[in-house]
This record gives sequence, structure tokens and C-alpha cells, in this order.
Amino acid sequence: MDLLKITKENDGLNVSKFDYYLPETLIAQHPVDPRDASRLMVLNRDCGRIEHHTFRDLVSLLKKGDVLVLNNTRVIPARLIGEKEGTEVKIEILLLKMLELNVWEVLVKPGKRLKVGQRVRFGSGILIGELLDILENGNRRIYFTYAGVFETILDTLGQMPLPPYITAQLEDQGRYQTVYAQERGSVAAPTAGLHFTPELLSELRKKGVEIVEILLHVGLGTFRPVQVENIRDHLMHAEYYRVDLDAAEQINRAKREGRRIIAVGTTAVRTLESVGNDQGRVVPGVGWTDIFIFPGYSFKVVDVLLTNFHFPKSTLIMLVSALAGREFILKAYEVAVKEQYRFYSFGDAMLIV
Repeated sequence: MDLLKITKENDGLNVSKFDYYLPETLIAQHPVDPRDASRLMVLNRDCGRIEHHTFRDLVSLLKKGDVLVLNNTRVIPARLIGEKEGTEVKIEILLLKMLELNVWEVLVKPGKRLKVGQRVRFGSGILIGELLDILENGNRRIYFTYAGVFETILDTLGQMPLPPYITAQLEDQGRYQTVYAQERGSVAAPTAGLHFTPELLSELRKKGVEIVEILLHVGLGTFRPVQVENIRDHLMHAEYYRVDLDAAEQINRAKREGRRIIAVGTTAVRTLESVGNDQGRVVPGVGWTDIFIFPGYSFKVVDVLLTNFHFPKSTLIMLVSALAGREFILKAYEVAVKEQYRFYSFGDAMLIV
């Protein structure tokens, strides 16, 4: 069986052009220990060479003066399981985005079992959610009542919102956080950063690699499947970002001096490219971005990308294809399958130089 299922349509932006074959056995169910023991595939765009390393080899692969850009968002325990009030019907709620004080946009499962005006009790009633309405995109709006601090209650009752393809139990919830996670707000981890350890970051600093932190709160929209035939018609969901003045100045100084900007993960790429102007200068600020990067995009800020292996036909594989070229990426994925790399959130990493 040919590992690549590439169709012959003339339009290179047909969603089927970003498909590949992946055995389920290669979907990582557990993180490796230690974090930096994962494998690292290196793609050299200049010569088309593919190399195999371990993640801790990053110290020798990066150069003095490189700027490593991290997304320091922190995943919230956004998965809540309760009972519909007055019944024993189990209701699962996934927090997506706070719309206003105590009002959240959520996913409800099973959605048909909860009607507008009905309430869900969590943790014997210390948290109660009332369904306000159903949004146009099918998500719900819920109003929460509670006594105390919402974040503390969430830490007590909530669970990490692991992707559905991870069916194994995660014993240490902290393994779905980066070691540099700070500001709460994501419902999915920026997984390229899961490979770093404090020791590895320290070694990189000693070598002269500059480390800059920015913020993008990861939403589920990033991972939703592309359901249109031509990817130009796909609409991204907006995500909140923040780039501070110090971070912007550090990146801009490196760009002026011809040093490499290395984005850790697609979330860092989308943030940097959202705040970069036509001259490649990063403009500090806060806001919401729905940028969709696919082949044909001209990168303004990012030079190198450190990322994981992504879903077939996803916006993420389209983004990496925009940087490295679709054919090169699909070739690399074919090699990764052959060499038994581990895929997705807890899987191995790829460095595109």
C-alpha cells in the first residue's frame, strides 16, 4: 500500500492534497520520560535532507544568537462532568472561552439532553451551570453560579481536556503542560513545547540562544477538521494573543541583525505572523487572530519551526507545508511512518530549518 494518498486534482489547495496514511499504533498515548528523550526529525529546506536526532540534540542544532519563541499559555482543566439537575443523566461540558463574567462558550455532550434553561450540577452542587442558549456554530452558552473562586473550583472539579485520540489515562496531569506554562486560558496544550525540560532550556541559554515568551490561548478551532474541498474556503476560529513590548523589541533586534527566529509550535507561528508587518517587524499588542496559513503564504517573521506531527488534512499540516513545501512535508511524514515515529500531542517532534 502506498503510504501517501495524494489525489491528482489540478488545484494544489484541495484538502485531499494534505492527506497521508497513519497506522493507529503510531498515535502516542503516553508522553516520554524524560520529556527531551523524544525523537526529533530535522528537515533541511535548502538541500531537502532529512536527519534523525533526539530532542535534547537541539542544543547542538541551534546557533548562538538564535531566538527561540515560546507560547507560555497554560491549559485549564476545562473538562467538567456533572448531572442534569433533578436527574442522574451525565452531562459533560468542555469550556472553550469566557465571554463575560461567569458566562462561557462551551461544548455540551450529549447536547440533545440539555435544553435551554436547564441546569447541570457539578461536585454535589458547588458549581451549577445553566444553559442560556445555543450559538450558531452549535456551541452553547452557559452561566455558572458558585461560592468561592471559580479557578479554585475548576482546579478541584475539572479534568485536563486531552484530545479524543488519547484513550490512555494520564496519571500526571502536569505532563499536558509545558514546563514554562504561566497564564491560564488554553483548552489544548501547545504541544511542541512539551518536549522541553528546565535543564534543556538552561543549556540553550548558556549556548547563547535567546528565549522569548509570547502568549496565544489555544482553542479547539485550531484542531477542527477542514470540511470544505478547497482550503481557501475554510474559516478559522479566533484565538486571543498577547505580545509584550520587550518580546517584540528582542525579536525585532534579532531580525535587524540577521539572526534566526525559531517558533516553538504552530501557535507561536500564528501569533508572530499575526503581529508582523510587511517589513517583518513585530508590533506589540493584544487581540484576537484567525490567521490561516497555507501554501502560498509568505512568512514575515518566522525563519525556523519546531513542531510535532499533525493530523492528515488539518490546518496545522497546511501551515507546516506553507513553510517547507507540501511535497517535502508529505515525504517527511512517509519517512516518519516508516521509521516508527510517534505522532500527535504526546508524539515526537520535527525541526524545519
